Amino acid sequence: MIVYLVPLCGVIGLLYTAWRFSWVSSQPAGDANMQKLSGYIADGAIAFLKAEWKILAYFAIPTAILLAWLGSSSPNSSWIISIAFIIGAVFSAVAGYIGMKIATKANVRTAQAARTSLAKALQVSFTGGSVMGMGVAGLAVLGLSLLFIVFYNYFAKGEALTSENMRIAIEVLAGFSLGAESIALFARVGGGIYTKAADVGADLVGKVEAGIPEDDVRNPATIADNVGDNVGDVAGMGADLFGSYVATILATMVLGQEINVTDNYGGFSPVLLPMLIAGVGLLASLVSTFFVRIKSETSSVQAALNIGNWASIIITFVASYFLVKHILPETLSLRGHEFTSNGVFMSIVVGLIVGALMSIITEYYTAMGKRPVLSIIEKSGTGHATNIIGGLAVGMESTVLPILTLAAGIIMSYYFAGLYGVSIAAAGMMATTAMQLAIDAFGPIADNAGGIAEMSQLPPEVRERTDNLDAVGNTTAATGKGFAIASAALTSLALFAAFVGIAGIKAIDIYKAPVLAGLFVGGMIPFIFSALCISAVGKAAMEMVNEVRRQFREIPGIMEYKTEPEYEKCVAISTEASIKQMILPGAIALVTPVLIGFGFRGVFADTSSAEILGGLLAGVTVSGVLMGIFQSNAGGAWDNAKKSFEKGVVIGGETYYKKSEPHKASVTGDTVGDPFKDTSGPSMNILIKLMSIVSLVIAPYIAVTSSETASAEEATIVEAPLPTSINKVLSTGANLNFLEGGIEDQVIKFIEDPSAEAGKDNWFNFKALNFASGSNVIDSTSMNEVKNIAEILKAFPNVNIKVGGYTDNTGDDAANLKLSSERAAAVKAALVGLGIADARLEAEGYGEQHPAASNDTEEGRSQNRRIAVSVRKK
Repeated sequence: MIVYLVPLCGVIGLLYTAWRFSWVSSQPAGDANMQKLSGYIADGAIAFLKAEWKILAYFAIPTAILLAWLGSSSPNSSWIISIAFIIGAVFSAVAGYIGMKIATKANVRTAQAARTSLAKALQVSFTGGSVMGMGVAGLAVLGLSLLFIVFYNYFAKGEALTSENMRIAIEVLAGFSLGAESIALFARVGGGIYTKAADVGADLVGKVEAGIPEDDVRNPATIADNVGDNVGDVAGMGADLFGSYVATILATMVLGQEINVTDNYGGFSPVLLPMLIAGVGLLASLVSTFFVRIKSETSSVQAALNIGNWASIIITFVASYFLVKHILPETLSLRGHEFTSNGVFMSIVVGLIVGALMSIITEYYTAMGKRPVLSIIEKSGTGHATNIIGGLAVGMESTVLPILTLAAGIIMSYYFAGLYGVSIAAAGMMATTAMQLAIDAFGPIADNAGGIAEMSQLPPEVRERTDNLDAVGNTTAATGKGFAIASAALTSLALFAAFVGIAGIKAIDIYKAPVLAGLFVGGMIPFIFSALCISAVGKAAMEMVNEVRRQFREIPGIMEYKTEPEYEKCVAISTEASIKQMILPGAIALVTPVLIGFGFRGVFADTSSAEILGGLLAGVTVSGVLMGIFQSNAGGAWDNAKKSFEKGVVIGGETYYKKSEPHKASVTGDTVGDPFKDTSGPSMNILIKLMSIVSLVIAPYIAVTSSETASAEEATIVEAPLPTSINKVLSTGANLNFLEGGIEDQVIKFIEDPSAEAGKDNWFNFKALNFASGSNVIDSTSMNEVKNIAEILKAFPNVNIKVGGYTDNTGDDAANLKLSSERAAAVKAALVGLGIADARLEAEGYGEQHPAASNDTEEGRSQNRRIAVSVRKK
């Protein structure tokens, strides 16, 4: 029953969302002019989302039909994966809509609250952000956990976690993540193109040419710019982190499904844990929102947000310890790596620490007053080119510490709990997503509030308060992106490990030319993806610049406040451009794994398409993480270098302000950085996760079979099968088909022979049971004999058996003994998963003991690598 606590946490998060949404809506919305401007922004945002959803429907429906066809044509999946895909897509879209809706309500109310005090403005803007954070996390937790419960009951009710039907249930659940990430990518890219096209037009013509503020009501692009903050930084980010949240939990569940344990929850604790951590993290974030408060005009907004963030991390840390110790058994094993429940907890701690460090490092490289931003300001004194050079250098330098932090996190989490530790570390990091998203969404709300204050010509102290919030918001936006890319790196590694297991490949061997080629192609994809995103912003920005110039030139009275600009034309340019230009980058992420997986199947004799796709994923992940960090940090640093001129900066002993030549250089740098930090950069984390999820979904269809990889090292076949086939109807009604002389034939004859005595002297070898080299993972395509043995045991309920594992004499004795034990245990677990009581089964590994043939030849060693069964009770 503990699994039902997870959707309950989701419901609590959504109830909080509704409560705080109502509170924000009840706050004063300012005068008629403020409400009119806010209405323009809300209408533009809704118009964009409707246009985007229409295009995404054209993508989602055919994709769902294709998934249904693939699922129905494979015994390892189900057509229901298409339903999961649609639900994931809808939930992702709703997550973005919730964020956009609250942001367009909170912006004008924050501006009005800023007339009262900084404390009130922070309360309104952060509450708006928390509505989005809790709404997104609540939807993710509720949707994933309910689907898990439904799919378990539909596919594998009463079966063990490691059963084949349970694996199918989680494979189908991956459709939910695929739908979420697909919509997230289009929302993030489309929203990013929209917001930066408007931002660049507003900056270049409004600020640089016309000499008016970016958010001046006379700037024709200002409404489109503020709309962009909502559809890109809010709706796009909401869909983005919704997808990340779901993918992280799913990756851990896929790996957890391979773990066979005895616990108080039917062996399901490895799969339940990531969902429970997500639920606990949501509640911790909810409680922590009440710590975000300031008392006076001089209080630090950043410090208040940090208190809330650290509170959520500490609460999650404490709760996770008790959660892990309560539900997990003391020891676990995954793919030959043994670990403890304490190791799992330490992996969660590693994830929390990595997330916190990534935020701290990102804040250092993007915050005002820090060395990196000050270095860009200094270079602005010698012109536009040196500003660009300085920003690029800062972005490149900013990859070093995050990558070292990630590398240390991967190594430590693997040390503590193997691949499960890496995935649970990502789950620990993402546990506080609700708080991270609340802090992130607060930024664009504050930015919009400042824009409305400027356009409404509110008193200077109001704009000063909103600028204070906006400056902090720029830093929190950058730290949020750093957090997202770090979680994407860990999640992608976990998804990659899950893909390797399902696809049946042993390793990514770059000595194989096709795999190496895939690695290089994968490394290239983030570059062409970024190029398309940045180029799209450039094209749309050119149209925007020309339109703003036209309005200044042809519409008299704009600069004198006598005539209102044609805001709607700028909104239309951004909407149309973003919808058109988002399709190709999104298609690259979705189609490339499919083309590699199916297009190269059977092309190379010694290399499967799954191996080539593995190389591609490795290249995409490494290159994408580096590109994401570089672009997001460079853009954030350029932005805050520009904003620093508002209060004055000292360059070479002289103070410079807005409209000075160094300020104009900083505007150019910020313009270059806009698509970096808000379009291509933050899309990298979705790109690498989406390609991993697509690969995971198609893995059953391109899985390496025993015929493709058969070698003496991989198989445990001990005799050549006889050609005669036998049909045997058991007392249970089960109709078995097996080879004469096979293990089934031998076991049945032994059981039915009254003179045959049970004991340690009878052993019967599996003839076609395969494992990956050096692994305890059974090849799912070679399970037929195991399933038949399970049916025989059901027909003879008084029979108990022992499973023995053996190896040849090559390699380390201790390692051989360990591997043989793990393989025997894996067969036992498979039998338990097929409905055989644990008490009727034993398992033991004998290593190189009791060889069946000479170890002097490869043929003999092949016979010695085997799994056998002994009847111990009749």
